[in-house]
Amino acid sequence: MKALWNGRVIAEADKEDLIFIERNWYFPPSSVRQEFLRKSDTPYTCPWKGVCQYFDVGEGDNWSKDSAWSYPNPKPSAIHTVKKDFSNYVAFWRDVSVTE
Repeated sequence: MKALWNGRVIAEADKEDLIFIERNWYFPPSSVRQEFLRKSDTPYTCPWKGVCQYFDVGEGDNWSKDSAWSYPNPKPSAIHTVKKDFSNYVAFWRDVSVTE
């Protein structure tokens, strides 16, 4: 599967390596091109997953605010519910499309 931003592949991994949570595909950290992400200061805490880290997606002077997110330290109960450790896995939305 691929995550595309402005026609550029910013993440790519086999579908079986991704984790599907609440209608979103989470990519393994090693499959994400980190040069296209910069940490956002947007705060959010999911009631069941824990503290979220948003990322702006882009390069140069062109950035899409909060178009990616991850959970650096998800709650143990969330890992138990998902049945996989999704720490630092990255999901995308808004200006990023995910395709098979």
